[in-house]
Amino acid sequence: MSLDRAEVERLAHHLHAAERERREVVRITDALPDLGVEDAYRVQDALRALKTARGVRVTGMKMGLTSFAKMRQMGVETPIYGFLGSDNAVDDGGAVEAGALIHPKVEAEIAFVLGDGLDGPDCTPAQALAATRYLLPAIEVIDSRYENFRFDLPSVIADNTSAARYVLGSRPLPPDGLDLATTGVVLERNGQVVEVGAGAAVLGDPALAVAMLANMLHARGQRLPAGSVVLSGAATAAVAVSAGDHVSVRIDGLGTTGLRFV
Repeated sequence: MSLDRAEVERLAHHLHAAERERREVVRITDALPDLGVEDAYRVQDALRALKTARGVRVTGMKMGLTSFAKMRQMGVETPIYGFLGSDNAVDDGGAVEAGALIHPKVEAEIAFVLGDGLDGPDCTPAQALAATRYLLPAIEVIDSRYENFRFDLPSVIADNTSAARYVLGSRPLPPDGLDLATTGVVLERNGQVVEVGAGAAVLGDPALAVAMLANMLHARGQRLPAGSVVLSGAATAAVAVSAGDHVSVRIDGLGTTGLRFV
């Protein structure tokens, strides 16, 4: 199926309202079972336009489904992407209002901050690293607007891949000399280790996720501008959080970052 513009706009307004009103909704493919991936990205684009119209600045992009196991589970061969907004950004060590979210979870990620713009169609991991000004440890807070985190591929793409909040570390480091695949990652909640992982959990190499993002954007006439933050994908499983929780991530060679839920 191919949605007309009015239906794309309707779905974007629906998901935008669900996020702003902290209101769970049923996945959109329950009513539109034939919704395709390209139309889902059109809804995401319309959602981004709604946010920028109210003053939100796009700060970067995020990759999702970067685990081979998750891709198999969802029946896809490539990851998916969403956008990051200034309304998602949290200061290192800052507070997130749990009551503004529906059912938040946290993931540990490696963030790339681009010094140069990056474009497809044949971007490589080496080119992605060459364009990277520095790397930072990151925590992504995901919060699907769908009931019980129940979604399929088109639904989660339209819902901006469950983007909610993110925090970056305060000590930027250039990527020189780091083997991101073997870099260890530790996620702690309230001082207790809850997940451990490695960069290799992200497509075998987080730089590959950034290169793939550039190529996927190129296919839709878009690119990664200089200065973009790119969350390369979860290096750990997602962990549910609630008010009162303190979360920190430690990444070998990159340091730590944290946030708290109030």
